[in-house]
Amino acid sequence: MIMITVEQVKTKKQQKEFLNFQLKLYKGNPYYAPPLYMDEKKIFSKNFVYNDICESVYFNAYKDGVMAGRISGIIQKSANQKYNQKRVRLSKFDVIEDEEVARALFKTLEDWTLQHGMEEVVGPLGYSDLEREGLLIGGFDQPATFEENYNYPYYQTFLENYGYQKEVDWSGSNIRVPKDYDGEMHRLAEFVLKRYNLHIGKSKNTKDFLKKYADGIFELLDKSYDMLYGTVPFTEGMKKMMIENFKLIIRVENAAVILDENDKMVCFGLAFPGIADAVRKSDGHLTPGALIRVLKTLRKPRVLDLCLVGVDPVWFNRGVSVVVCMGLIDMLKRKDIEYADTNLNLEDNYPILNLWKRFDSQVVKHYRCFVKKLV
Repeated sequence: MIMITVEQVKTKKQQKEFLNFQLKLYKGNPYYAPPLYMDEKKIFSKNFVYNDICESVYFNAYKDGVMAGRISGIIQKSANQKYNQKRVRLSKFDVIEDEEVARALFKTLEDWTLQHGMEEVVGPLGYSDLEREGLLIGGFDQPATFEENYNYPYYQTFLENYGYQKEVDWSGSNIRVPKDYDGEMHRLAEFVLKRYNLHIGKSKNTKDFLKKYADGIFELLDKSYDMLYGTVPFTEGMKKMMIENFKLIIRVENAAVILDENDKMVCFGLAFPGIADAVRKSDGHLTPGALIRVLKTLRKPRVLDLCLVGVDPVWFNRGVSVVVCMGLIDMLKRKDIEYADTNLNLEDNYPILNLWKRFDSQVVKHYRCFVKKLV
């Protein structure tokens, strides 16, 4: 008789099994992009940056004693307070193609949810909007970016069969310079800059960029992302973590910052070199070989990942986003850049979706967040 058991992760051995399971499950898959292993390990640290605003739990599933699945639950206290909800976020769900194992994981997480006074489970979602989110439901033959989840098609079937329903969708597109581009966006951008007395921020290097603009970027992120699905305000710990990550991958030539006459930021856009291929061979471990590949990619990227675009709400509908488009056109026209991946865009984030219509754009991936009411 087959035995399926689910255990809460408590020991170092269980932690290692939890972290390594997805790497084994997707070994050799050319579309899966592993996260950095050293970052994943931080979830089990007493000083994990989200511990002050989240309560988390981690479970491993075993089939006849062999690791067969994993799942995490997150009570995001800031999000629950902001949206007046009693939710647990389903996160880090991975499972072999066995529906009974998946059901055991879902039941265990739902029991934990009810035990903690929560009323529904939603996900996949991370600790914040900075984490990977959404379940891939279309585009399984497309490579995930370093910022995106990847999963097998049967995940959706398992969730829906256990009563989970759509809450929100995202799409991801590849964008290129229009073949017949005649400089229109550059002309519009110059007009907007002149009309509103705006200018593009300059910086010498990454360190100088962060010193000058990090505070303004976080301020705009909180303002412009406030009403987007699932977002929470940035804590000081989150800001510090984000800046540390920026130091590795941000390049001033892949950033556009627009300032007013008083040097106050009104709009920005950040793109990162796509490093998914560079870390895939090492399963997310920064081995010497992986580090060399990452550095080569940073110097000469083939793909750009569009990570963050923010506009001060008071500047909505004034056309300032076209200046970001101008900067993106210049990035895409650089030698060796094949295209930019937009990462996930919410289905109702029309300002961003309309922005991509200015480019040669093709939707290549679809993601979904599911919800199940328990009470």
